[in-house]
Amino acid sequence: MLEPRFAWHLPAPIQLDPVLVAQGAQYGVSERLVGILVGRGIASVEALDDYLGPAESGLHEPGLLPDADRLLERLTRARNAGESVLVFGDFDADGLTGLAIMVRALRRFGVTAEPYVPSRLQEGHGLSLRAVETAAAAGHQVILTVDTGSSSVSQVDVANRRGLDVLITDHHRVPEVRPAALALVNPRRPDSSYPDPRLAGSGVAFKVAQLLLANLPGGPQAAMALAELAAIGSVADVVPVLGENRAIARIGLERIRTEPLVGLAALLARAGQTPASVDLETVSFVIAPRLNAAGRVGSAADAAALLLTDDPTQAAELAERLEANNLERRVMTRKAVLEANAAVASEPGDRAATIVRGTWPIGVIGLVAARLAEERSRPAVVGTELDGVIRASCRSAGGIDLAAILTGCDDLLIRHGGHPGAAGLELLADHWEAFRERFVALAGASLGPEEPSQPSLNVELVLPAMGLDYGLIADLARLAPTGPGNADPLIVVGGLTVTRVRAAAGGHTQLTLKRRLDVIDGIAFGWTELAGLVAEGDRLDVVARPVTRSFAGYESLQLEIRDAAPAGSNAGVVARLAGGTAVDGLSPRPSHGGAPATVRVG
Repeated sequence: MLEPRFAWHLPAPIQLDPVLVAQGAQYGVSERLVGILVGRGIASVEALDDYLGPAESGLHEPGLLPDADRLLERLTRARNAGESVLVFGDFDADGLTGLAIMVRALRRFGVTAEPYVPSRLQEGHGLSLRAVETAAAAGHQVILTVDTGSSSVSQVDVANRRGLDVLITDHHRVPEVRPAALALVNPRRPDSSYPDPRLAGSGVAFKVAQLLLANLPGGPQAAMALAELAAIGSVADVVPVLGENRAIARIGLERIRTEPLVGLAALLARAGQTPASVDLETVSFVIAPRLNAAGRVGSAADAAALLLTDDPTQAAELAERLEANNLERRVMTRKAVLEANAAVASEPGDRAATIVRGTWPIGVIGLVAARLAEERSRPAVVGTELDGVIRASCRSAGGIDLAAILTGCDDLLIRHGGHPGAAGLELLADHWEAFRERFVALAGASLGPEEPSQPSLNVELVLPAMGLDYGLIADLARLAPTGPGNADPLIVVGGLTVTRVRAAAGGHTQLTLKRRLDVIDGIAFGWTELAGLVAEGDRLDVVARPVTRSFAGYESLQLEIRDAAPAGSNAGVVARLAGGTAVDGLSPRPSHGGAPATVRVG
């Protein structure tokens, strides 16, 4: 018998402000889309303008970043005095793209800049003492960090004693005891007044590039071109695609599609992708994994070199190396995930976090933690031990701030850092069990009362079957680029009749769904059981993501089905459809006068 797998959370009806509807119309969008945006908190004329207007209007003044003036003054002195700067990045995609942004911007600014990419295994996260000694030995006068450094108190002290000025640009949590850097440019500082603190490390680097190049001939345009790197780093670091991050993503994607850097073009070509078709999904599943793979199983310096080169031959060689690294990373990750799942299989199902240790390669533990967090719907910590010290990666499943929890374990740790969704740590193996129990307790306290056992889906629109049309697709396209914090909406489509059902390869179920005279294709990815729960003639209400598919020049609508229930079994859906309520009190009439989705007659 078919029963929904999820609780369906329907939007609360509200009365839209006519001023907002009129403002939306200025951008060519319907009441229906304005209602969705209001439901997401975009509820003022100014917010609508930022969201729907030109991407550049969503960027903030970089001089508002804390210590931006001190950073600019010191780098200006370096340029005037002919001093050189060591740019210290990180070995993940956010840090690598931020490093490339900063090196390119500094060189355009007129400063000699040398990139430094730390070793994941030998140096770990944070400004390393090895980098400090390298800078001193090479005669650099300044170290500028990207995507790291906010917790590097002792390392900055050593740099100061060696006569080096340290400029930190970062986005991770700032501890109570700050490093004594000349500048700490971090929008997450408690005393920061920057309008949007959600920037990734590469996003902060992009803002610094804007700051440095603002008054140079052609500088603002050169800085804007670097948004392609910031977009990649932001997506890789899973920051919300909202506010300034969304503006950066819009600008960056357009740049990748039209004028990609030589290295990115080579990376895409080796992966069998064309720049013109790049979207955030391509960034997430094609570009970012290959950049990350270099730091996990190869040399992150290869990825940095790829992003900095303007030589097509060198770019092709480096792209080939990253492709090989990525294939190796996949094999290692699959093996580690299987072993980690086996290790935690006997754990109680009600623990607030999944915490496991082993001897896995340091480069894959973050990926394993992410997989465990996703599969078990709870935070995950995965550690690997070497010579009595455990290094671990943490990933959140939502609902808790990992960086805050690690602060609560500070006395047990050698060092730690990160942000709400992802973090890392080191501790002595002897402290592992004490850390494990405290982390679980703090995670449980952060989550509060136990959540309902049935997972939920947030629905943003309820439509009768005939309300699904190409006008809706056009509306939803205006939400792009979508991602964390700005997801593709899920809708309920009511009153569909099954005319065909079959199990498909890969564990999917394919459906043909009739409305009146026409039919729409549906696919339930990963829900192979659905094929045995429905039959021809059944009437369904489904929760789905509407998309269009093209095949042989023929475009059709398709529903990516997340859940289904017998038609009329959900009282909330029945009430919405009977009362003509679609979303936030709006009528489900087709938008833009769009024609019905007559895909094929059957």
